[in-house]
Amino acid sequence: MTPADLATTIRQITVDVLRDRELDHEAVPEVVTVERPRNPEHGDYATNVALQVAKRAGMNPRELGQLLADALLAHPAVESAEIAGPGFINLRLASDAQGQLVAQILEQGEAYGTSELYDGQKINLEFVSANPTGPIHLGGTRWAAVGDSLGRVLEASGADVTREYYFNDHGGQIDRFARSLVAAAKNEPTPEDGYGGGYIKEIAQAVVDKRGPEVLDGEAAEVQERFRADGVEMMFAQIKESLHDFGVDFDVYFHENSLFETGAVDKAIQTLKDNGNLYEADGAWWLRSTDFGDDKDRVVIKSDGNAAYIAGDIAYVADKFDRGHNLAIYMLGADHHGYIARLRAAAQALGYDPQAVEVLIGQLVNLVRDGQAVKMSKRAGTVITLEDLVDAIGVDGARYALVRSSVDTSLDIDLDLWTKQSSDNPVYYVQYGHARLCSIDRRAAEAGVGGDGADVDYGLLTHEKEGDLIRTLGEYPAVVKAAAELREPHRIARYAEELASAFHKFYDSCQILPKAGEDPQPIHAARLALARATRQVLSNALGLIGVSAPERM
Repeated sequence: MTPADLATTIRQITVDVLRDRELDHEAVPEVVTVERPRNPEHGDYATNVALQVAKRAGMNPRELGQLLADALLAHPAVESAEIAGPGFINLRLASDAQGQLVAQILEQGEAYGTSELYDGQKINLEFVSANPTGPIHLGGTRWAAVGDSLGRVLEASGADVTREYYFNDHGGQIDRFARSLVAAAKNEPTPEDGYGGGYIKEIAQAVVDKRGPEVLDGEAAEVQERFRADGVEMMFAQIKESLHDFGVDFDVYFHENSLFETGAVDKAIQTLKDNGNLYEADGAWWLRSTDFGDDKDRVVIKSDGNAAYIAGDIAYVADKFDRGHNLAIYMLGADHHGYIARLRAAAQALGYDPQAVEVLIGQLVNLVRDGQAVKMSKRAGTVITLEDLVDAIGVDGARYALVRSSVDTSLDIDLDLWTKQSSDNPVYYVQYGHARLCSIDRRAAEAGVGGDGADVDYGLLTHEKEGDLIRTLGEYPAVVKAAAELREPHRIARYAEELASAFHKFYDSCQILPKAGEDPQPIHAARLALARATRQVLSNALGLIGVSAPERM
């Protein structure tokens, strides 16, 4: 029985008790709270449902709690029900009812923890979207790990997710990139507003190798355009390769320039003019964004007739919804707080639901070694890149370290910690737990112990550490649900550590397999089934954060 199953049971019993006494049973909430007490001596679970509904029912909370406790005791899954404090109900489940969760996990396998929470929802999830002017820096790397994990969590919750990379190939930064490449090809100093780093020289040389020395011949504008076209293509190819090696691939690579080439920007501007949400002042055209919650109106068409940067953003919002998405999630860097209001204002001004636009802001990431910040990249020069992090701690370590913390907090990654092969290293601790579980399975086959058949007696799992492990397994679906609803995949990583801890304590306290020379007993089959269920859930959790579940370490 999962906590969700127990909550459903408690709710129905509460409704029945109130209805039988002709009291207000509509006071019972749709979702009843069920939690694990901090002190395990208080029981397996606790609920405050009596406190929630007693006033409307016209009863004293403890009196109602006692009625509910008596009714719950009649349920075969409940071993004990006691009143505590002003009306809390502490519950202990029967061991066989609790153990049935193990059978449920083994039956559902990879599907355990999934749901239909967002069934029918088509979500556009845009993340990374780094400019193709250099390698992906640590901030973009954080979004790569977190965004990919969030996509997995949303899909596990029933959503149809489109992972999208917004390819910024329009604007001044691309011109500066091209000028930097030309300067590097000519062995000239980097332009004052240009890009430096060894990668610029690499790409410049690649363009020369591709086209020959004559690529530098001709008018300056022609030369720059050649380097722009080839350089952007080469840089973005490197970005895509780096992300792929990091386990991150996208369904759509959306080119910003296409919004201008296809007339999408002109169409969006005309829509805003037609519906009165664009007005002219001081020779420019302004979006009435303050009418929709923004802190100021925004210039869309500048006085020189050129489109401001927000013009592309407006057209892009429209494009996301016109492609049939119900929700557009943007994952942006720490310097993009102002985008929350302006993107929602743009959506509403165009006639879309502003609540269908979500903007997640990620904070900065720093690398630390020997207590000191690591500031310089061997290749990029001024910033630490995805490759730098992977070289230091590996793909699994990098992804886990980046996903493990809430994105709204700054993150320091201690390279000394994340390279340790010890329990101090969170990803090692969780992966070692999975590898140990795989080892148990191999040894069980050698010892002839079952553990996944219908004849397993789950009522034998009465040890305190067995109960702790089973209850931890039962929390997994709720953790996935919360991670999806709150857009917080770090909850999955933290849960994986909690589960690994509960398993290691179980392993240290309970003999899972028979000792040498002993015959397998029913308790061994039951404990092996519990170990296999734990292995499955650990594997499921690691899969949602894009980290491997090794069978040997």
